[in-house]
Amino acid sequence: MPRPLWTGAISFGLVTIPVKIVSATEDRDVHFHRVHLTDMGRVRTRKVCELDDQVVSQDEIGKGYEIAKDQTVPVTDEELEQMPLPTAKAIEIAAFVDADTIDSIRISDSYYLAADGQVAAKPYTLLRKALERSSKVAVAKFAWHGRERLGLLRIREGAIVLHSMKWPDEVRNPDDVAIPHEVEIGEEEIEQALQLAEQMTIEDLSGFHDEYREALENIIAAKSEGKPLPSPPGEEKQGKGEVVDLMAALNASVKAAKESRGEDGEDATVHEMRPSKKTSRKTTAKKTAASKGTAAKKTTASKKTTASKKTAGKKAASKRRSAS
Repeated sequence: MPRPLWTGAISFGLVTIPVKIVSATEDRDVHFHRVHLTDMGRVRTRKVCELDDQVVSQDEIGKGYEIAKDQTVPVTDEELEQMPLPTAKAIEIAAFVDADTIDSIRISDSYYLAADGQVAAKPYTLLRKALERSSKVAVAKFAWHGRERLGLLRIREGAIVLHSMKWPDEVRNPDDVAIPHEVEIGEEEIEQALQLAEQMTIEDLSGFHDEYREALENIIAAKSEGKPLPSPPGEEKQGKGEVVDLMAALNASVKAAKESRGEDGEDATVHEMRPSKKTSRKTTAKKTAASKGTAAKKTTASKKTTASKKTAGKKAASKRRSAS
């Protein structure tokens, strides 16, 4: 288990659950030192007092709050620890709410809460089962890094997770970045966007990995071994401010998503509501056939009329010969 970051207790009504906070995530970034490029010596930050220009040691540095220009009030760590806060060493559950009512933008860092000792096992399990069966999350307050914070308790694979949260007044109004006027979007575009989202839907995120970190590690390995640097991948250039055909882009995206999933992308496009070329050809063929049929009928009728006239003429001639 990682080193505990905080030790205290969960306060759940009259129930007290001793717990330890450990980080639920870990930093996997590649970190660099600042160096002097001429000799690769480390460059370090020196803490200097701006009044006497002297380097100050760590035990000479404290906290201060500027209440006015050239007027700072010192605040000691002892004074902060002795503040009359009920949450100084406790995660105090204040309420329970439905999980879907929590705005995800307010969720910050995440921590696991581990039961601290055998005496905490039963109340820890009690709270865990209560949260699992109710499908609710607990809202709590706790002190962390010199300030009181709002927290969220939920269950993840049998462990209680603590999410630190932003206070309501710490979340900025989205109106500052919203589009100032309504943009017209057609139903076809919305349906195509939904189809694209459906094609890109997955159930497991475990396949994602940090490609930037891998590329950076490859560069470091190549430089340390004196090898040529890896070649950068080709980039698709797109002009700035280029007007994009939204429907064409959506159609191409849906087709690409289907092909990446091994599906046939032939039916990915959306067509306008007008007769297709095949339909037009069929209609033309039907009209031509009908015209030919009408002409054939007229020709047959004309032939029958001519034949009738010839027959009548022969009968009349025969009668005249008989009379003479």
